[in-house]
Amino acid sequence: MFDTIAVEYDRARPTYPDTLIDRACHDGALSAGDHVLEIGCGTGQLTRGLVARGLRVTAVEPGQNLIALASERVSADVEFVNSKFEDARLSTRFPAAFSAAAFHWPDPDVSWGKAARSLTPGGRLALIQYYAFHDESTAEDAEAVMGALAEVAPEIAAAWPVPCDLETTMSGAEDRRDNVSEVWAWLSGQAVARDYAAPLFDDVQTAAQPAFVERTPQELNALFATTSVYHRLSASQRNALARANIAIGARLGRRIRTSMLAVLVTARSVG
Repeated sequence: MFDTIAVEYDRARPTYPDTLIDRACHDGALSAGDHVLEIGCGTGQLTRGLVARGLRVTAVEPGQNLIALASERVSADVEFVNSKFEDARLSTRFPAAFSAAAFHWPDPDVSWGKAARSLTPGGRLALIQYYAFHDESTAEDAEAVMGALAEVAPEIAAAWPVPCDLETTMSGAEDRRDNVSEVWAWLSGQAVARDYAAPLFDDVQTAAQPAFVERTPQELNALFATTSVYHRLSASQRNALARANIAIGARLGRRIRTSMLAVLVTARSVG
C-alpha cells in the first residue's frame, strides 16, 4: 500500500530527531564508515540521517517506488535491497540494524530472529518511531480528532490505542525491558511480542523526545492519508473525515495541535 503513495508518503512523513539518531549511534559504538542495515527504509527519512553521519547503509525495502524516491535523496553510500525483510538475502553481518516506523510490518515470528542473526555479536538493534501521547495542553484537539474518526469509522476508533501520558509510556517500556519485543509491543500497540526474542537481546535501552506539533487540517489529512488505517476506509469515509478535520480547524480558529513522542529502543545482540 505504501508503495502506491510513495510521493505522498515522502511529502508528509517526518524525519527523525538528530538526538535520537546520535543516541542510537552512541549505543552501537558506531563510527563513520561503518556498514549498517536498515529495515524498511521507505523513502529515506531515516536513511538520510544515517548517511549524514558517514555510515554506509544496506537498506531493505519491498516497495520499488519507495526505493526510487529514497535513491534520489541519498548518496551512493546506500545499497538498496528490493525485498521483504523476511526474504532478504544478506551477505554480511552488521554492527547495527535500524528500523524507523517499519519493524511491526515483518512477521514477528521471523523478524526478531532474523534481526539478531543479521548482527555481529554485541551488535545493536535500533528501533525508532513516533507515537501520540496524552498531554493536557493538546487534549482538546486530540479528543476532537478522535471524535471525528469515531463518527466516521466507529469500528476503527474503538480499536485505536488510547495514548498514555509520558511517564506511563516510558515506565511501561522500562517494566518490559527483559524482552525487547515486549517493549516494542507496548509502545507500538502492535502484536509483535514474542517469547523467543528475550534471549536473543539484552541491555535494552529507551530514549524519547517529546514534541508539540501544530498542523493545518490539510496537513493532518495529508499525513493520515499515508497510514494503513486510512486505506481501510471507504472513499466516502475518507472524504467525511477530511471534511470533519477541516471543520475542527475552523472551530478552533487555529492549527490542530498534537503531542508526539519520538521513541528510540536499542538492544544488544547476544549471539
